[in-house]
Amino acid sequence: MFLSYAGGFAETVTELADYEKAGLGIVFVPEAYSFDAVSQLGFLAAKTERVQIASGIFQLYSRTPALTAMTAAGLDYVSGGRFMLGLGASGPQVIEGWHGVPYDAPIGRAREVIEICRMVWRRERLSYQGRYYQLPLEGGTGLGKPLKLINHPVRERIPIALAAIGPKNVALAAELAEAWMPIFYLPEKAGDVWGAAVAEGRARRDPALGPLDVIAAAALAIGDDSDTLNLRDRGRPQLALYIGGMGARGRNFYNDLARRLGYEAEAKAIQDAYLDGRKAEAEALVPAEMLERTSLIGPESYVAERIAAYREAGVTTLNVNPLAPDHAARVRLIERVRALAD
Repeated sequence: MFLSYAGGFAETVTELADYEKAGLGIVFVPEAYSFDAVSQLGFLAAKTERVQIASGIFQLYSRTPALTAMTAAGLDYVSGGRFMLGLGASGPQVIEGWHGVPYDAPIGRAREVIEICRMVWRRERLSYQGRYYQLPLEGGTGLGKPLKLINHPVRERIPIALAAIGPKNVALAAELAEAWMPIFYLPEKAGDVWGAAVAEGRARRDPALGPLDVIAAAALAIGDDSDTLNLRDRGRPQLALYIGGMGARGRNFYNDLARRLGYEAEAKAIQDAYLDGRKAEAEALVPAEMLERTSLIGPESYVAERIAAYREAGVTTLNVNPLAPDHAARVRLIERVRALAD
């Protein structure tokens, strides 16, 4: 599951022990233009014992490759080998607006960052001549040296999960990363949208990486009543924000994905409404089918069917958002979905 960056982090962490006992296997900490994820992941490492902790995601552009590798090695150390490095490109709004660096070559940079991280974890001297990163730096003072990590990492290969939705980036995830994190994962359409890209990447994949872990996110609520089914509508604001507002017209990766999923007219209408300031209208335009099929909300038999559909489509890890009024009810949801998945 994700931990929210919108507030209440410390309170949520105190509840994690119960989630662990209920079957939670991994917790992701996001990093947008919020509190940094590193300090919170370190706090999590100290407050948990078994659950895997992961960045969800560190942005490629906000840290140098070496610092990304150092941070991952440090978090893996303080957690006793429980860290997963979630990486992603984010988008121009955040990267150029918040970090003030150019948003360029996300695929090429992702490849080079991953390669450099693994060199650091193997404690190789950092001599790397890529297209986007040259280490030591060419030019400058000329005094740079090819250094290696002072500490010995807990693991020389920390798992990497790459967030990707475009075909070339998805192929890169399937080739180089231990895990792939898509968004808006709709099992019935995933093969048409991403199947060729995943196959292309897997054809180049090093067998030493093991099978690709496909991590799909879904809201979770189990029940037969209308109140439970109405919880699907909680996804409307987020889908409207991503499809309508996370980028300009012609440069919104999530809008492009919604179109590729078959919602071309809806995606255009949502974007038009959102960018015109009609957010409530944009939320109302989100297709009910999309809300239903990208979530695990409904009677237990229906949720079991959806879990089977995710598995059949190639998903190996479910990243759930348990929707319940209190902590005890959320724990029960984790227990029930874990039992259904097993």
